[in-house]
This record gives sequence, C-alpha cells and structure tokens, in this order.
Amino acid sequence: MKILYYGGQKSGKSLLAEEKTLTLSKDTKPYYIATYDNSYGDNEMQERIDRHQAQRKEKFVTIEETLHLSQHIEAGHTYLIDCMSMWILNTMEHSINIVLKEIETICKKNANIVFVLNDLSSGVIPLDKFSRKYVDRSGIVGQRLAKLCDEVYDVKLGLKSRLK
Repeated sequence: MKILYYGGQKSGKSLLAEEKTLTLSKDTKPYYIATYDNSYGDNEMQERIDRHQAQRKEKFVTIEETLHLSQHIEAGHTYLIDCMSMWILNTMEHSINIVLKEIETICKKNANIVFVLNDLSSGVIPLDKFSRKYVDRSGIVGQRLAKLCDEVYDVKLGLKSRLK
C-alpha cells in the first residue's frame, strides 16, 4: 500500500500520516524516514523537528536519510517518509529524472509506504530562479506520487479528503 498525504504547512498531514502508518503496521513498529538535512543551523526548524519527535515518541524506528530513501526500504515493512518536500530540497542539484527514478524505485518496493508532501502549488510564482525550480519540482514529484499511490489525501485544518 502506498499512500500520500498532501497539504499546506500546519495542516495536520504529519499527524494523520503517522496514525495511518501505525494502523498499517499492525503489531510491528514502523519505520519513520526523516528527510530533513539539519546542517543549516536553523533553530526554528530544529524546534519543528523536536515537536515531530515528541509527537511520534517511541512508536517508530527513526531512520535519518536526506537523499537515498529507497536503500532503507525492505519488503514486508511499513514506512512513513516525512517529508518529501525536504527531500526534494535536498535533491535540487540532481536532475529531475534521477529524482523521479528514485520515487519509482521506492514505489516498486513491496512495503507499505506513507508519504507526506507540502502543497506549494497555491501560491504565486516565486521571483527567484531557485524557488521557482523548487516549486515546479514539488509539483512534478507530487503528480508522480499521486499517480503511483493507492490512496491520496488532501489535508486542511486537520481534516483529510480522499482524492484517490
């Protein structure tokens, strides 16, 4: 089962994705693949990470991976990848074809995988080239994930709407 939770910042998507992952994993502890590259020294982001860690407590086995997600996914296990938006940022120097190939490799794995992705498509076109590339890439990755996933949820205000 592949599932995508898609929504804006603070929409509640991570909490809903965690709940779904725990349900899918049944009696075994699922894996939480954390994608944030914490080398920027951003204190506010560290506070967000700390809140996410406290929220999931000891319910997950945490794997920190900023680039090579597929190498950690084994058949028969359940994974939450939070979040794909950070992973996209980490892969900005790679070609979009390499990024999409990694997503397809992940989705071919015989495992339950729940993805979290931020909705960046409702804003204005950014002024700078890097931000435009990031927003465009996020949309392309989101479309591919939506196509490959069995279920897709749009999340707003802590409420989910099933799109697929």
